Amino acid sequence: MKTKVYDSAAAALDGLLTDGMTIAAGGFGLCGIPELLIAAIRDAGVKELTVASNNAGVDDFGLGVLLQTRQVKKMISSYVGENAEFMRQYLSGELELEFNPQGTLAERMRAGGAGIPGFFTKTGVGTVIAEGKEHKDFDGQTYILERGIVADLAIVKAWKGDAQGNLIYRKTARNFNPNAATCGRICVAEVEEIVPVGSLDPDCIHTPGIFVHRIIQGPHEKRIEQRTVRTA
Repeated sequence: MKTKVYDSAAAALDGLLTDGMTIAAGGFGLCGIPELLIAAIRDAGVKELTVASNNAGVDDFGLGVLLQTRQVKKMISSYVGENAEFMRQYLSGELELEFNPQGTLAERMRAGGAGIPGFFTKTGVGTVIAEGKEHKDFDGQTYILERGIVADLAIVKAWKGDAQGNLIYRKTARNFNPNAATCGRICVAEVEEIVPVGSLDPDCIHTPGIFVHRIIQGPHEKRIEQRTVRTA
């Protein structure tokens, strides 16, 4: 059986990256972001990317590095406030942005992974989010149609994984990662630790290995997005 374990992020992405592709990325702020895979995408030089992610990290870390190098054409996101370059490119018309409420974005990824092409939600009705979308009434309430996201590639970050690709996320680092992992035609995961097959409690696995095609282990930087302290 061909192994899913690769030696580096660059090796795990080899043959998967093309200009104009759509990438679903797990993470929330700087928590649970696939930083090694993002850096490898930057180094590969692919461009005109569409990236579905809650936000884009900060200016010099996470998906922000792909904005710095102008490799992203469009973001499908909920929040832009922590990344000054993201905001600047959007306001200047250099970057296309599809705003999604966070719950809607998570459900769009989950739906895409479950083979559901679309769903109706009340979230966004009567706002710019609803413009150009199908409206339908259910039980006297108006809903809008949101399409499931199916990405060419999903990149996620987990705490532990095994050689079969079974993944466990740690606490809030789960965030968008489980949904993102399922909606990619190919999923590449980076983990803090690869453990022996059979050592993970099946009841504790968040992403089954059937969804994960390639996996790497690597060192990760534990950044704090907003450090707040008080005088001693």
